[in-house]
Amino acid sequence: MNKNICALFLIFGSGLLTAQQFKQEDIKKTISFLASDELKGRGTSSAEELKAANYLAGEFKALGLKALNNSYLWPFTFRKNPNPHDTSLIGIKERSANNVVGFLDNKAPYTIVIGAHYDHLGLGHDHNSLDANPEGKIHNGADDNASGTAGVLELARYFSKNNKAEPFNFLFMCFSGEELGLLGSKKWCENPSYDLSKINYMVNMDMIGRLNDSTRKIIVYGVGTSPVFVPLIDSIKTDLSIKKDSSGIGPSDQTSFYLKDIPVLHFFTGQHNDYHKPSDDAEKINYKGEVEVLSYIANFIERTYHYPKLTFSKTRTPDTGKSSFKVTMGVMPDYTFEGQGMRIDGVTDGKPASKAGLLKGDIVKKLGAEEVKDVMTYMKALSAYKKGDTTTVEVLRNGEMKTFQITF
Repeated sequence: MNKNICALFLIFGSGLLTAQQFKQEDIKKTISFLASDELKGRGTSSAEELKAANYLAGEFKALGLKALNNSYLWPFTFRKNPNPHDTSLIGIKERSANNVVGFLDNKAPYTIVIGAHYDHLGLGHDHNSLDANPEGKIHNGADDNASGTAGVLELARYFSKNNKAEPFNFLFMCFSGEELGLLGSKKWCENPSYDLSKINYMVNMDMIGRLNDSTRKIIVYGVGTSPVFVPLIDSIKTDLSIKKDSSGIGPSDQTSFYLKDIPVLHFFTGQHNDYHKPSDDAEKINYKGEVEVLSYIANFIERTYHYPKLTFSKTRTPDTGKSSFKVTMGVMPDYTFEGQGMRIDGVTDGKPASKAGLLKGDIVKKLGAEEVKDVMTYMKALSAYKKGDTTTVEVLRNGEMKTFQITF
């Protein structure tokens, strides 16, 4: 058995943090501002997104966090088709957005990342709203994800003001562009302002504001990304119901860190009828419940102090059951890639792409007879196949075209 796991059963850390250490009024203040009509849904690259970013930067500064590279804002640019279902659009303009990054320097060798995305759907122009007629409607995104962003601020407040000698540094990160395909976290991980090799693990909070008072369930994704996570979670006594999922890959920003071989966890209080609709408003947040969630997360983080840098483990790719495709190649597309083709961001062991010899970083140019220009044309080409079919896939690898045979 792993020595870290053996050690776990000899450790009895402090009990769950009391609710008084996280204040409902502070959480409500942040969520009420971010999810106000004034910020018009914090659409990526909008003036209101920048206003939110500056607000978060001001909070980081007030807490005494260090600005990396002399700025709390970490700008990035991207090109994104405003209508992914219309591949005829050309000449897509470059857009800009900002992550917000603050560093708590405890003079330790390794660092824990605590993150959440602060962007949302804006005025419903990016075709990812679930409202029947979204155009022009403010999507305030109180739970998705002002709740997680408030969590970052409150954990930053706690760890910077608790007068404890922590054995790790903290990197607090608020990402933009998540709703357009994890853009901000992906861009940062590809060009980080902090050494990735010094990151111990990453905690992501996305939609933590709707704890159900009856079920009291928290879903924790990524528990398989380090051998310590499951036994550590199981050791915490709580009246919360913890549902564990092993996969490091999911529809939120922890995926970007997992693909860099960093252990990750994603905390989530569950889906609801206001998801991606204009009705996701601040008055529907369970503020007392979010205090409980943050107390649990802080308690978990403090229990990891007993370990050195955590070991990373690869996990399965989740089957969401939502795909309309009969087959899968078993790859993670790079949604931030702006060139021609579909760049592979990850390959799942044992799946068709892995068996065929495809690698992370390969750019798919052709699937069978179909040219692949981007993720959408790749999806269209893939939809023509059924289980048992064999075809060819042409990829660009290190400047050289290569052809592989793939069987679904």
